[in-house]
Amino acid sequence: MRWTGTLVCVALLTSVAAGSAQAFTAYVSNEKGNSISVVDLDKMEVTATVTVGERPRGITLSHDKKQLYICTSDADHIEVLDLDTLKVVTTLPSGPDPELFTLSPDGKTLYVANEDNNMVTVLDVDQGSVASEIPVGTEPEGMGVSPDGKWLVNTSETTSMAHFIDTATHEVVDSVLVDTRPRFAKFTPDGKFVWVSSEVGGTVSIIDAATRKIVHKVTFEIAGVRKETIQPVGIAITDDGKTAFVALGPANRVAVVDVASYKVEKYLLVGQRVWQLAFTPDNKLLLSTNGESNDISVIDVADRKVTKSITVGELPWGVAIR
Repeated sequence: MRWTGTLVCVALLTSVAAGSAQAFTAYVSNEKGNSISVVDLDKMEVTATVTVGERPRGITLSHDKKQLYICTSDADHIEVLDLDTLKVVTTLPSGPDPELFTLSPDGKTLYVANEDNNMVTVLDVDQGSVASEIPVGTEPEGMGVSPDGKWLVNTSETTSMAHFIDTATHEVVDSVLVDTRPRFAKFTPDGKFVWVSSEVGGTVSIIDAATRKIVHKVTFEIAGVRKETIQPVGIAITDDGKTAFVALGPANRVAVVDVASYKVEKYLLVGQRVWQLAFTPDNKLLLSTNGESNDISVIDVADRKVTKSITVGELPWGVAIR
């Protein structure tokens, strides 16, 4: 009896642990809905909708996963959503029209792209104050920080530049010309390369972070899809650094790219105007926000297959998962 009881207890504990390991929640910013959709990824459904400031776009989680930072672009500030109560508990200064940001590896600094004044705002999260402002090119948007926190890359849409910023001095030390309208910057997990998507140029530039030279450009070609509609935006790279996924905007596809060879291995059909991407923490699922169809697509990473579409709010833009 004792042995049987032990087996039952172990089985129950294993079952609970397995279930909790999959208990992921996604948060989706709805640009026109002025809301955050809360999505239970076990149930695959929206469980709550939270009203926030005007035009929420970029979102990211605090490192302790207790808060969600939200770029409320037309409100000209960053809102902080408590994820236990689902209430906005404070606002942080950001500069005008914050669109995208990235959080430093130590969780103490938010680097914010301010589209209207051509600045990157450096925000001290603990103090709730602006530490400095960094002049960059026209219409800054994409923001990527290196895994060691030493380098920040900002993309400026109108000037078609990727600006390398020293996070110790807050100075631009180099600018790399990429293709037209760069929208996103993503470091590889080893910090050696930066992937920069160019929406109008239709390419992803791979930049060597040490030499700041472009080593390759990924191009895309989809049968039956007009080239001008293939517009790379969001980028996600698996934790093992082997596979990249690129959102292709109005092409309604997510490209699967082998990082070592830079070859496009597959195109996944998702919702309309796919914008941003995020993995579940275990890298088993990838979510895409599809603005024109007001939904998110759930992608099985191993099988490279879209398994579910979940309706969210109006014009979904950003996504973060805990």
